Amino acid sequence: MAPTLPPSPEPDLAGARPRVSARGRLRTYFLTGIIVSGPLAITIYITWWFISLIDGWVKPLVPASYLPDHYLPFSIPGLGLVIAFVAVTLLGFLTANLVGRSVVEFGEVLLARTPVISGLYKGLRQIFETLFSANGTSFRTVGLVEFPVKGTWSVVFLSAPAAPDVQNALAPGGDHVGVFLPCAPNPTTGFFFYLPRADIVEVAMSVDDAAKLVMSAGVIQPDDPQAKLQAMAASVRTAHGEAAPVAAKAIATPVDA
Repeated sequence: MAPTLPPSPEPDLAGARPRVSARGRLRTYFLTGIIVSGPLAITIYITWWFISLIDGWVKPLVPASYLPDHYLPFSIPGLGLVIAFVAVTLLGFLTANLVGRSVVEFGEVLLARTPVISGLYKGLRQIFETLFSANGTSFRTVGLVEFPVKGTWSVVFLSAPAAPDVQNALAPGGDHVGVFLPCAPNPTTGFFFYLPRADIVEVAMSVDDAAKLVMSAGVIQPDDPQAKLQAMAASVRTAHGEAAPVAAKAIATPVDA
């Protein structure tokens, strides 16, 4: 005998859409406006601040007779930024040539003989080469480490492997890598330490998504958060040598009346 389905209740059209008060509607409109205008206003403010900052540095170095502001009744924003871009690009072009390399090497020799400035210049140059060089080693991999206590996992960024001197001091013949553990909500501050590569669980997440995750304290999840979280959980289980759980299937069987 075929199962008999109970009659479906008729929809209550009167109570389908609860009425929203004018105060609630106004609050919704205001929050929507904040979500739309907030990021746009902050982006415009930061961009304008950066352009004004570069203009304030570059324009005083250019003779007033060469600036259009000298002949126009208004100032042209961004002119200093264009001049700085052209000057830096021209400097890079000259440095790539033999004469430019000779001048740079001569300047570096002078800086290397200055007691305090030499260390500052070398450190800053290494940082800039790492961040902006085409073949530099910047943060490219995201991982998980057990910190601050066992059983709790923190997001880290993997940098370069340990130098030979550091590697030999830690464990000769081992494989240690430098990791940076950012602090929420400011990922520019944190802890840097060396760990054995075996203690680091690498996850399939981009550095940008990991930075957003840290800055928002977990509120902003990466794209397709369910898949990302499952991948992270699988990586942790693999690190502990556990088997992945098998999902059970729910099979619906008809019931005879």
